[in-house]
Amino acid sequence: MEKKLTLPERVTICEVAPRDGFQSINEFIPTENKLEIIRKLAATGITSLEITSFVHPRAIPQLKDAEEVVRTVINELDGIDVRALVPNLRGAERAFGAGVRKLKTMLSATDSHSLSNANATVKDSQEKQAPIFEYVARENIEVMGSISVAFGCPFEGLVPVERLVEIVGRYDAADVREISLADTTGMAQPKQVFDTLEVLKTEFPHITYSMHFHNTRGMALANTLAALQQGVTLYDSSIAGLGGCPYAPGATGNVSTEDLAHMLAEMDIETGTDLEALIAAAKDVRDLLGVPGDSYMLKAGPSCRLHEEAPTGQKKVK
Repeated sequence: MEKKLTLPERVTICEVAPRDGFQSINEFIPTENKLEIIRKLAATGITSLEITSFVHPRAIPQLKDAEEVVRTVINELDGIDVRALVPNLRGAERAFGAGVRKLKTMLSATDSHSLSNANATVKDSQEKQAPIFEYVARENIEVMGSISVAFGCPFEGLVPVERLVEIVGRYDAADVREISLADTTGMAQPKQVFDTLEVLKTEFPHITYSMHFHNTRGMALANTLAALQQGVTLYDSSIAGLGGCPYAPGATGNVSTEDLAHMLAEMDIETGTDLEALIAAAKDVRDLLGVPGDSYMLKAGPSCRLHEEAPTGQKKVK
């Protein structure tokens, strides 16, 4: 029997640099620079954007201008699904008041990470989300859940899939139908990703999963391929590989948007993005923020450039 790699025809990339990327930078980024970057990202063809987080300014000072950022640029983002991360009811109210119509909740997979991040156990933290879900139902706001350190915790190690089943089950009971699985510290490996999704999709076939891979150990694209084989079509990434969790020791950036878009394009998977525009945006972000930029596209460029000037009569490889 012929073996065939089964992959989706189209994937949605959610750009998370304005939240995950910015929060990893200690020096405050002027609001006008944040807006400039968001506008550059919007011009690349992305259709989903995590624009900021409405946490308390004392928790993440970098995002203290969340309302100003959203109110200034939200009406310019036509055709882009804009969401914001919210830790509690107050954050949800602030986000909705600023104009965000899709919210993402925060949760850890392990008690150790949850206590470090939210000063509460996982179960207690999830129970405290009830007012958010009541609020979004009342205001007709779209909501999704998230699970940080879903594959590995820096304090507890490998996360048993049974624990994820428990957490997803509680989300399901709260009528949350989209859940982000985050490899916050880059500890996941492809077989684990494939097997975990197999279990979750079997237990909760009506849930839509999105993947949030960090590239701490160079496994993000391999993990993406494993998730693609499970039919997942929603992926977070960050321009120039910006990112990192302040509550996860050793965490580095997300998989870069330009690397992810390049891999998908090479496999003929549609994303709607302009790869050259993404690479140009990554260079601009790198220079504007004074960061190294962590992506293969910034170092080597796309594969197609190697054969753009093919000798006369030589067929270009596509």
